[in-house]
Amino acid sequence: MTTKKIENLEKRIEKKRAALASVGPMRPGNVTRQYRKREEKSGEYYQLSYTHRMKSRTEHVWPEHVTLIRKETAAYRRHKKLCEEIVELSIELSKAKIALLRERSFS
Repeated sequence: MTTKKIENLEKRIEKKRAALASVGPMRPGNVTRQYRKREEKSGEYYQLSYTHRMKSRTEHVWPEHVTLIRKETAAYRRHKKLCEEIVELSIELSKAKIALLRERSFS
């Protein structure tokens, strides 16, 4: 392993952390459109469904707030994805550092 690979991984992790810091307000869940009378598709309303602290929850969402809530749920999904990518890169970085230490100790 080269130190160049380690530096590259560190830079990629820092970029992901910067992106993570720029994620705005967020909340978990999905906004769905529901109907009071499904067959007639009348009585439309929106609800937010999510799980937090191992409890499933459902909340009513007013039509004028749907856009805001969808942005917040998208931000949450982006946050989760960035966290996963940071963990994957950190594991790869750790393995690269260990491989470099092994190479140096056997040289």
